[in-house]
Amino acid sequence: MDEDEFWAVIDEARSGVDDTRTGEGAEEVATRVGQRLAASGPDTAVAFDLRYDLLAARSYDGPLWAAAYVMKGGCSDDAFDYFRGWLVAQGRTVWERALENPDTLAALGIDPDDDFLESEGMLSAGRAAFAGDEDFYAAVDAARRELPADTFAFTLTGDDFDYEDDDEIRARFPRLAAVYLG
Repeated sequence: MDEDEFWAVIDEARSGVDDTRTGEGAEEVATRVGQRLAASGPDTAVAFDLRYDLLAARSYDGPLWAAAYVMKGGCSDDAFDYFRGWLVAQGRTVWERALENPDTLAALGIDPDDDFLESEGMLSAGRAAFAGDEDFYAAVDAARRELPADTFAFTLTGDDFDYEDDDEIRARFPRLAAVYLG
């Protein structure tokens, strides 16, 4: 599955969801993605999952993690995975802008008191096309073995800095700081 096909699945799932910016809305997008993949079959579900993993590897980025940390009031490694699932649910344009400049996330108008910016369901939406988790993960693992070993390397890119340093956050992300740090 190429990126355009991946994002077409996301766009289709986003249509009809009132507000994807909330955690509940993002999970609804993930549920709809799962339904679409279940209807399309296991091969499409595995292809979607592999494309998702490629995007997740590309977005394993220090500045994006810092933005998530600020927006969520803290962000563990698992929470960063779920945040990136939430970010996928926002659509391709928001995704690409956030990777280019995480400060653009301030323009989404998210309630700063809503720190549930997560979609764990997006990480494995393809499971819906399988009888059980074991079948899904076996199919994904088999597909991964067909690709070069370093395809899904999760190496943190970008600057790594103290995400709790408010002065550093204000310097790097002035728009997010204005919303989340007051």
